[in-house]
Amino acid sequence: MATNIPLSQRETYTPSRFTVFLWWLSTAEKEILADAVVDRNRYRIIGMTVLATWAFASFTWTYFFSTFTQSIFIAIALGLFMGFIILTIDRALIKGITRFNKRKFAPLLFRGLLALTIGTFMAQPAVLFMFDKEIRLQASLDNEKKKLLKQQELIALYNKPKEELEKQNADLKNELDVKYDLVKKARESYLAETDGSGGSGKVGIKDIAIAKRNEYQKLDDEYQAMLKIIQPKLDSNDAALKEIDNKIKAGEAGFLLYLNDGFLTRVEALTNLLKGSTALQYRYYLIVFILMLIELMPVIAKTILPSGSYDEKVMLREKMEIEIAHSNIQREQQLKELYNKLAFENDSEAIESFFSITKANRHQKMESFSKKWKEENNQTFDGLWEKMKKEIFTKQEN
Repeated sequence: MATNIPLSQRETYTPSRFTVFLWWLSTAEKEILADAVVDRNRYRIIGMTVLATWAFASFTWTYFFSTFTQSIFIAIALGLFMGFIILTIDRALIKGITRFNKRKFAPLLFRGLLALTIGTFMAQPAVLFMFDKEIRLQASLDNEKKKLLKQQELIALYNKPKEELEKQNADLKNELDVKYDLVKKARESYLAETDGSGGSGKVGIKDIAIAKRNEYQKLDDEYQAMLKIIQPKLDSNDAALKEIDNKIKAGEAGFLLYLNDGFLTRVEALTNLLKGSTALQYRYYLIVFILMLIELMPVIAKTILPSGSYDEKVMLREKMEIEIAHSNIQREQQLKELYNKLAFENDSEAIESFFSITKANRHQKMESFSKKWKEENNQTFDGLWEKMKKEIFTKQEN
């Protein structure tokens, strides 16, 4: 049990380092808060909420960066950096909530929307981490669907030129087949004539058999000549068809290099999972709501916790500092005005003394110039005047 501190010793209260750290997180001034007994624990609570949000933000951002970098050190460093940014934003939000603006709707609405936006984004990596196995399975299925879709797109892209080449091959082969049928019939007719099974019924090479042989040889020569013309075209078309197949395979292989399980791929897999499961949708939105509350905790805690003497002391201290600042500026102004006044008076006296002391000497110098001008007949009066202006008269200050 904590012992009661006598009134005469309360000013000796010294918070622990961890308490001072929590006060720093809650943006409280420890010099003022040390004397506000009731508010000490309130601001420790607010500091704990900020600490929890900071740790949560660092963890979620570290996981977010780990989805597209292989180095765990880089992911941790970037996660801590983004967590520090979230910490800075949270401290700025709760610093703006005081006893005197809690009831102002516009500032609270802005802070709420900002915290809601950050909380929504921060909830995504956490949800992906919690449903990691299910999301990886769905992502693999989605990638297979993407592979099939890419294959269909590539086939549709090369379908027209491929059909044209296949049609050309079919026409050329049909032309060859027609010609070959004629050759085949001529050969069968010739052979039937020689063995007596057809035609004249005579065995051996007779006139009719010779005529049929000549007809067969003629058609065969024509077929061979046609084959020499058509076969290169068939080979060229087959090579073009093979090249199209290779392009399709290369396109599929290149597309496989871009398939991954990165952050956006997992988000897409999560979306597809939610479409097919009502139970998962309910739990997903419940988890997102809970995770968003983690980000909103500092703003909620600072808003709902009652205000004590600390806020009043802060306002009075700020008011006192403003009044002292105004007083100091006024006194500094008075001192500068006094300095300028005394400087003016002393400088005036010095100038009067200067002209008084040099008055007789100026007259003597003027008489000397006049005497010299009188002795020199070649000097004009205007020349004497110009010389006196230059040597004796004073110049006005700018």
